[in-house]
Amino acid sequence: MEMDILSWLVLGLIAGLIAKFLIPGDDPGGIIVTVLVGAAGGFLGGIVARTLGLGDVDGVNLGSLIVAVVGAFVLLIALRIILRLIEQQRLVDDPVGTDATGAREIGFAVPEHYNASEILFRNLDAGRGSRTAVLAADLGLTYQELCDLAGRAGNALRACGLRRGDRVVMLLDDTPVYPAAFFGAVRAGYVPVLVNILSTPDLVRYYIEDSAAQIVLCEAALLGTLSEALDDGPAVDQIIVANGDGEIAADLPAHVVGWDAFTAKQDPALEAADTHRDEMAFWMYSSGSTGRPKGIVHLQHDMPYTDLSYGRSVLGLSEEDVVYSVPKIFFAYGFGNSITFPFAAGAAVVLNAGRPEPGPIYDAIERHKPTVFFGLPTLYNAMVAHEGSAARDLGSVRLCVSAAEPLPEETFNEWRRRYGLDIVEGLGSTEVLHIYVSNMPGDIRLGAAGKRVPGYEIKLLDMEGEPVGPGEAGTMWVRGDSQAPFYWNQPDKTADTMREDWIYTGDRFRLDEDGFYTFDGRADDLIKVSGQWIYPLEIERCLNDHPEVQESCVLGVVAPNGLMTTKAWIVMKSAAGQDDTTTQRLQDYVKSRLVPYKYPRIVEFCGDLPKTGTGKIDRQALCANEAENS
Repeated sequence: MEMDILSWLVLGLIAGLIAKFLIPGDDPGGIIVTVLVGAAGGFLGGIVARTLGLGDVDGVNLGSLIVAVVGAFVLLIALRIILRLIEQQRLVDDPVGTDATGAREIGFAVPEHYNASEILFRNLDAGRGSRTAVLAADLGLTYQELCDLAGRAGNALRACGLRRGDRVVMLLDDTPVYPAAFFGAVRAGYVPVLVNILSTPDLVRYYIEDSAAQIVLCEAALLGTLSEALDDGPAVDQIIVANGDGEIAADLPAHVVGWDAFTAKQDPALEAADTHRDEMAFWMYSSGSTGRPKGIVHLQHDMPYTDLSYGRSVLGLSEEDVVYSVPKIFFAYGFGNSITFPFAAGAAVVLNAGRPEPGPIYDAIERHKPTVFFGLPTLYNAMVAHEGSAARDLGSVRLCVSAAEPLPEETFNEWRRRYGLDIVEGLGSTEVLHIYVSNMPGDIRLGAAGKRVPGYEIKLLDMEGEPVGPGEAGTMWVRGDSQAPFYWNQPDKTADTMREDWIYTGDRFRLDEDGFYTFDGRADDLIKVSGQWIYPLEIERCLNDHPEVQESCVLGVVAPNGLMTTKAWIVMKSAAGQDDTTTQRLQDYVKSRLVPYKYPRIVEFCGDLPKTGTGKIDRQALCANEAENS
């Protein structure tokens, strides 16, 4: 079986091309793999033919070609079987099929092989390379510049020796580094893990260990937190420090490198990894209010689904829009606002690092002129209460959005009175990735979470699992093809929340005849006081409607007599008059608006309420303080 190399290559090319013609399909490596498969096929076929006494492969002739083609044919099939098995190992069993009712409703479809980085990179094909993509305090990036930076980041991560599907922890604030690092990692085939920048060292350690990440991108200001998390803990291969390369001490280990140095010498061109639509794309973590945070796994097709459902149906963004989201990117609500929706539309996004305070927020609005503004109820409250806010200029804004908690009616009315803008309220979750129930511009019902967002199915069930009647309260279940298929390494909690192809939210809602859903409390927040079932949130919403109340939180607590009762923590608009008379007045107000037994038995006035990193009232902290002081 002696043939010169050229003969082998020629025969291999011919045999490989013929085999591929007979069984067409996409194979990695292009013409090189085709030649190698053909040559290997000729070699294999020659051995078999010689063993069977059928002759040798001894040159470029008809007999040798037939043997080589048969061999190449067999090898090509074997190669595809192996590659398919490898791919299957990466795929996630998505319980919501491609033909689900919601997907058909919005006409959602992406190719079987899809990479979520196309959300950003397709803007180059659309001719938007010179348009502004990101606006920050001291930096603006065009789409071309952002894609180039993302390409460098992805190539730098590949140079670290990562395998496809490896996780990359992102402990980053909202700066241009975030979208560049996120899309670069996804495009290269890796899985960004988005974590709360207010996390304690213990939690950061948990995120790294749980995700098995070997690479951490860390904000320079948070390097101390990360160092403490890694002290006698998990070892990582590389730490990339962003937004403060100059702050990196010279005596730090060699595996700690600045973002600029990490990306500078890399090629900006980066082909997207050949990921499947059902491969992992990125993770987020739950708040961990009921135990350790849960790693919420999202797939490659989840981002475009939320864009087609909420982004197109509610926001209606265009490339002329400028988007500003105060909620941070690590928060699912902020992620959609700052990453998915603006880049899917070719719009610009405003990114502000640091603690969200009313003054700097107003400054950013007046400087960058956003057309769409995203906030939280507590933020809108703080902004209208901020000194001098009535004189601030919001003339560029066409749409304001709120989510995460019920928006007080008084806040809505004051915002409208002051700025001539409605606030569009919605409801979503990290498990579903964004908002699935929303009021619509021009179709707002105060006090309601809104109507079903196209692309999502919703049902309300009673405690027996039966549908409730019109106007009756039931626990909400939601289904749509952006929902997470499971929690990482937590099968019990997965089984509790991801029930077949539905998400059990644990939220109780009522549906009115016009299609609006109104929040009625958490299914697990139901408490019995004096033999009567009470939802603390109902009392909380009533108190927030009182003209003297800034905000409140109502929880079930154990009274000194050992019985369960309700307690209200209340922030008043004025510090004056916080006495027994005020307490009685507020209790009577609740009695007059609700059933009398629902009034808060205990009232505590405070200067402010503790908040989570996402701006929600930290109910767990209040419970912990109550237990400590009781």
